[in-house]
Amino acid sequence: MTQGAGRGPEVERTATLRDFRVPGYVNETGPYAHNTHPGDTVAPVAEGYPEGYTPTQRDLPVINRGDTVQVPVEPAAAPVTPTAAGPGPLYVVGDVHGYLDDLATALREKGLIDSAGQWCAGTSRLWFLGDFTDRGPDGIGVIDLVMRLSAEAAAAGGYCKALMGNHELLLLGAKRFGDTPVNSGAGTATFQAAWLLNGGQKTDMDRLQDHHLQWMARLDAVEEVDGYLLVHSDTTAYLDYGDSIEAVNDTVRETLTRNDADEVWDLFRRFTRRFAFRDEGGADAVRSLLDTYGGTRIVHGHSPIPYLLGEVGSEDDDESAGPVVEGPHVYADGLAIAMDGGVTMAGKLLVQQLPLEN
Repeated sequence: MTQGAGRGPEVERTATLRDFRVPGYVNETGPYAHNTHPGDTVAPVAEGYPEGYTPTQRDLPVINRGDTVQVPVEPAAAPVTPTAAGPGPLYVVGDVHGYLDDLATALREKGLIDSAGQWCAGTSRLWFLGDFTDRGPDGIGVIDLVMRLSAEAAAAGGYCKALMGNHELLLLGAKRFGDTPVNSGAGTATFQAAWLLNGGQKTDMDRLQDHHLQWMARLDAVEEVDGYLLVHSDTTAYLDYGDSIEAVNDTVRETLTRNDADEVWDLFRRFTRRFAFRDEGGADAVRSLLDTYGGTRIVHGHSPIPYLLGEVGSEDDDESAGPVVEGPHVYADGLAIAMDGGVTMAGKLLVQQLPLEN
């Protein structure tokens, strides 16, 4: 389904579940083993993906959380005490992927919600970096919570806002276009097949309502807050959509408004790229975004920290090798902060106050 070096012409056909295999990560062999990822099938280029990359493979292996080491959570933090003047403290949240209970626990530990799940952080500012659904059990519950906290925080003088992740684009596409074939760049594919392969949950689709779809379609893709450039994906693909934050956000929303399956697929596949800030040239990739959109550091989700560190092997690895994530991962000459703690693989759902204490 994806293009590979040295292969003959691809045969166009619609993606089905049996078309895909999930290779290991650090246990792969060959000249590109150190850079391989379950979504890769050929030699990586600047961003870890070939020119014609298209996400028609399962993007990350599914690792049963019950089969890996669970990370103990930190003791509960003291409730947030907002200052009387000026904006409150800034928090960011990594990928949630349907793990509603983990999210509620993490928000309570930071003093952002109370025991009843209500906003209790006054003028604090909370940003979600996208990927609310898929893989975990209750993506719609996560969206409902974020939408409710947005209203409660605004009423208290703070805010709770969210960015669009590639899984929001995937869910929107699966709902709107279903099995409609799209030109994936490597034959034909469908949003429905890609959504199922990447952890789509039938219960989420059954509960998805118009107000959820409208909310997701209006999410921004990029924002800058307190000198932090907030994005979902560790990719430079944002540069393809505009030379300002406003231009990127407008272009993404206009693309979704046109409701063209191929256009939305292209948007999805570009924002599914990862690892642009890792390895040689990573810091320069970060600087290209900062120079264009502003900010002094970039904060992203999307790529689980265990993958960025190369600490996850194949699905057959011994359970003692499970990832251990204590907090955000700072890399790319200190310019990038990764926030996806790998909650889907027994990692940790990260809620972090900025600036970091270091």
